[in-house]
Amino acid sequence: MNKEREHWGSRWGFILAAMGSAVGLGNIWRFSYAMGEGGGSTFLIIYLLSVILIGFPVMMIEFTIGRRAQTDAIDAFKKLAPKSFWVIAGGMGVLAAFIILSFYGVIGGWSLKYIFSYLTGGVSGNTETYFTEFVGSTFEPIGWQFLFMGITVAIVMLGVQKGIETSSKWMMPILSILLIVLAGYSLTLGGAGEALTFMFHPDWSAFTDPSVYFAAVGQAFFTLSLGMGIMLTYGSYLSPNEKLTSSAAYIIILDTLFAIIAGLVVFPALFAFDLDPTQGAGLVFIVLPTIFEGISGIGLVVGVAFFILLALAALSSGISLLEVVVAYLIRRLGVSRKLATLGIGFIIFLVGVPSSLSQGAVSIEVFGDPFLDFMDKFSGSLLLPLGGLIVAIYGTWSWKSDELLEHTDLKGVAWAPAFLFFAKFVAPIAILIILVFGMLSW
Repeated sequence: MNKEREHWGSRWGFILAAMGSAVGLGNIWRFSYAMGEGGGSTFLIIYLLSVILIGFPVMMIEFTIGRRAQTDAIDAFKKLAPKSFWVIAGGMGVLAAFIILSFYGVIGGWSLKYIFSYLTGGVSGNTETYFTEFVGSTFEPIGWQFLFMGITVAIVMLGVQKGIETSSKWMMPILSILLIVLAGYSLTLGGAGEALTFMFHPDWSAFTDPSVYFAAVGQAFFTLSLGMGIMLTYGSYLSPNEKLTSSAAYIIILDTLFAIIAGLVVFPALFAFDLDPTQGAGLVFIVLPTIFEGISGIGLVVGVAFFILLALAALSSGISLLEVVVAYLIRRLGVSRKLATLGIGFIIFLVGVPSSLSQGAVSIEVFGDPFLDFMDKFSGSLLLPLGGLIVAIYGTWSWKSDELLEHTDLKGVAWAPAFLFFAKFVAPIAILIILVFGMLSW
């Protein structure tokens, strides 16, 4: 089976695909929302440190496990650590990818709906009423969810090189251009000074607030797609001779730039229209359409460009989430990629239907939360940090230090001791704190 395993066609194809996974809805709206609540630049400083000191070591370990095992997330641990409990990390990754894509498909469908709305006249009137009526209807959100999942399935069905790699090579440049153009335009709306001060002028008093640290570390961990088997699975399509260090660095740098530029899209517009930046999903589907409606002349153009950006971000992440589950099924059941993708894609769509309905059409709640919110919290507060914690501990404590450095291509590098320290101690402790804090908050 391993001899027939697909591989990336080029190193940059792999980097763009991994970056596409990391650059998702979290970069476009969650980063701005979390930054808005976290004190602006204070949040940004802690986030950047977390990405470097925690995100980089964990990403290197995931890539290493995948490259060494050359198989899916679950079988990788069976292969490298047979007859041990480490395999639970792979199982959590596959389960997390399945669950996250089930409600990601719902939000991706909303993005497609808004693209259609702007192309056919725009979102006019009360934007909150427009959003509420749309998500509160029974069949329309499910139809857009089905379309989003159909596009995702079609790309993954084509395979690693023809589907995932090729789509990433055209999606990521388009994403970059749209993001930069929108940021440039947003800076002309009149709120640039306040936005730049908010984003880049530290509020030192906010460093005493523990919740800012939890939010920043959590955002850094989740925005890099760690703990859900994606980077491990993508690493398994690498040649065993491929160097990891520079690839991981490129992915982290580019992903962070995307998040910061997304902030330059959102915050200048919010300050220009004197609006609240801490409104979560409403920031995208309610507040921003209000801004677009207030832009004379080209509001429709800006609106459709933004929601194309959002849909592409959702799609790039959706592809990677589906691939984690598909890779497992191909190996486990011995079925073709086409059958595995169609079958599991349809099942994920069905599992996502309650999330879609729970936003207004039907009262579907679990432990007092709407079904979509429950699935989000269950995966984000439990599965991802716990899976990431086990991965980090496995890579740093089951391998000797020399082995870890050799596997991660860092043997003989001057800063290797620092990498070992942060990988073995700082990253696991930080992830454990996020896990505990997330569960207590939930």
